[in-house]
Parts: sequence; C-alpha cells; structure tokens
Amino acid sequence: MRQIWVITKRELNTFFDSLMAYIMIFVFLGFSGLFTWLYGRDVFFVGQASMQSFFSVAYWTLFFFIPALTMRLLAEENRSGTIEMLITKPVTDWQVVMGKFLSIVVLIGISLAFTLPYYITIWNIGPIDHGAVWTGYLGLLLMSAAYTSIGIFTSSITNNQIVAFLLALLIGVFFHIIFDVFANNMSGFLSQLFDYLSLSTHYDSVTRGVVDSRDIIYFLSLILMGLVGTEVVLAKRNATK
Repeated sequence: MRQIWVITKRELNTFFDSLMAYIMIFVFLGFSGLFTWLYGRDVFFVGQASMQSFFSVAYWTLFFFIPALTMRLLAEENRSGTIEMLITKPVTDWQVVMGKFLSIVVLIGISLAFTLPYYITIWNIGPIDHGAVWTGYLGLLLMSAAYTSIGIFTSSITNNQIVAFLLALLIGVFFHIIFDVFANNMSGFLSQLFDYLSLSTHYDSVTRGVVDSRDIIYFLSLILMGLVGTEVVLAKRNATK
C-alpha cells in the first residue's frame, strides 16, 4: 500500500507542479458554477432547493475532462521511456496502475470538495434532500473512477497522448450516449441489455438517491476491467523486454 501511495503522490505533485490541477479545478468550477446558478436549467429556473443542476453539468464536464487528465499517465512514459525505469523499481505492475488511478480519483475528489459551498448555499435557500446530494456526489465519483480506468487503459496502449485522449473519449461515448440510444430504440432483451450497459442509467439511479447493489456492481466491474486491462498491457510489455 505504501508503494501505491508514493506513486499517487508523485502523480499529484506532477499535476500541481505543471498547473494542470489548478487549471482543471478552475475550469470545472467555472463551468459547473455557470450552469448551476446562472444559465440553462439552473437552480433558480428549477425553482427548488436541489443539486440536480450541478450533477447534470458535472456529468458532462467530467466526461471530457477525465480523458484529458489520463492521456499522459502512461502514454508520455511510454514515449519518453520512463515507464521502463518505473517498472524496474521494487513495485508491481498493479501498484503502478493503482497509484496512477488513485491520483486522478483524488484530484477529482478535491475538485468536487470545492463545490460543497454550492450545497451549503442551496441548503440555506430551502429544504434540500441531503441523501440525494451525497449519493449524487457518490455517483460522480463512481462515474469518474470508471472513466479514469478506461483512460488509463487507452494511455497504456499507445505512446501518443492525443490518440490516448481520443480513444478514451470514443470508448466513453458508448457508455455515455450510444448504449442509451440503442436501449431506447430496441425492445425486449436487447433493450434491457443496452440499458444495463448504459452508464447514464446507473448514474441517474444513484443521483436520485437510490443506491442499488446492481449500480455499485456495474461501476466496480467497469473500473476493474479497465485496471486489469492496463495491468495486462504492462505485463506483456515487460515480458518482451
């Protein structure tokens, strides 16, 4: 566990030293604040004390931000050759993958923590469903973790950051949009299958305040598939050295 945390801190320091973390937090807060308070279906348009406006915009904002954060994690190390230096140290492939994965999840957690004043302000406006708020934050973290694992996987199979970004975005589009479209245009078993594969189905369920074991299993399965896939890519690369 210590090795994982060392790698996590190393990646976090890299983000903050390069200003990437500050830019991500600033832009995220700017977008989420604009659409939560001032534009579109904002809090005042909805006319009730609810965080649903924020959860809706964060759902889309993080969808684009996460591939941008993960694209360099392994692609840049593959290009520069530093991945070989890293894997020769007394750490396992799994520890490398988990360390990089947690660095993104922690960074997103920090970004979400800065939105807590939204919650406090809306709470002061009127009665709010506290359970739905906290499950909404849980939904954002689970979604972010799922897309982070996909982004790390795409970053591991290429040494080009742009390619890693586009691949992560392409795979994410299926879970974010396309599976939901298929589910709405089909019937019977196929409709149920694509509905289950659609990330929006599970995200919407969690943000409504319903924490179902099927939703948790879905997110954990997606996370595990991405992380295990990344470990397999690293293991194959190590075997050829």
